[in-house]
Amino acid sequence: MEKPRVLVTRRWPAEVERVLAARFNTTLNEEDNPLTEAELAAALINFDAVLPTVSDRLPSAIFDQPAMRTKILGNFGVGFNHIDVRAAQAAGIAVTNTPGVLTDCTADIALTLMLMAARRAGEGERQLRAGKWKGWCPTHMLGSQLAGKTLGIIGMGRIGKATARRAHFGFGMKIVFFNRSAVDDDETRAMKALQMKTINEVLAASDFVSLHCPGSAENRHLVDARRLAVMKPGAFLINTARGDVVDTTALVEELRSGSIAGAGLDVYEGEPSVPAGLTALENVVLLPHLGSATAETRTAMGMKVVENITAFFDGRDPPDRVA
Repeated sequence: MEKPRVLVTRRWPAEVERVLAARFNTTLNEEDNPLTEAELAAALINFDAVLPTVSDRLPSAIFDQPAMRTKILGNFGVGFNHIDVRAAQAAGIAVTNTPGVLTDCTADIALTLMLMAARRAGEGERQLRAGKWKGWCPTHMLGSQLAGKTLGIIGMGRIGKATARRAHFGFGMKIVFFNRSAVDDDETRAMKALQMKTINEVLAASDFVSLHCPGSAENRHLVDARRLAVMKPGAFLINTARGDVVDTTALVEELRSGSIAGAGLDVYEGEPSVPAGLTALENVVLLPHLGSATAETRTAMGMKVVENITAFFDGRDPPDRVA
């Protein structure tokens, strides 16, 4: 029996690529350059499965073409707002993602950003590397501590809980959160986490706000100028969710004016492009989308995709199907 034709749109960990090559008729993107929309459209015609990542954009128009061969998109990542899932589903194409396996490493990055922003670590390293450090003194580069502060979580799912757990038990932080549905379980009760009715209540109460909500049309610019204005003057905004959850223009203005103390970002609108307004500021920490970037996690993500497409081509329901 002929093996299904599979396209991997970017390079994956070698271990995962070997498994894919053994199970399927696999084509790799040897140059590891992001595919154009035209190339992705052609892939839907020529391959049984396409395995996209966050760097691939699959809008509704890409699914409006005849004789598409692709029957499943095995997305490499939890978020899938780069795929028009409704259009894919209408075209008879299944979509899967990779939940669960990147929870801890993304929570680690959220805490990394909190610490770096609060303690001005990026600013301090730049100063030292530039040869501008004049030595220790009592008032040099004073930051803010995490201990005893309030952390507000927007989106109390797996990653939100993991971030809150680290902050509460590791730094003694008070946890407040907003979630669309009620969350009342042993984990949140152990942290004495307080669920608030609105996002604005969380923003107003928090010294640090960490975003863990999904990327979607309804969440685009969820944190805009009006909501940023609700935050405390000494507060920090942390985003490891999706770049378009935050209105970048509004955030730059708040950071420039000192209306909030700082921010830590791992994701951006229109990445890999990052606005000069952000890169020019000292009170924001900028990481290049490192949330899931550990060897263990990226391998586990790839194996999740393998599991999903293997189930699909075996006639079983993929365990992580989202459409």
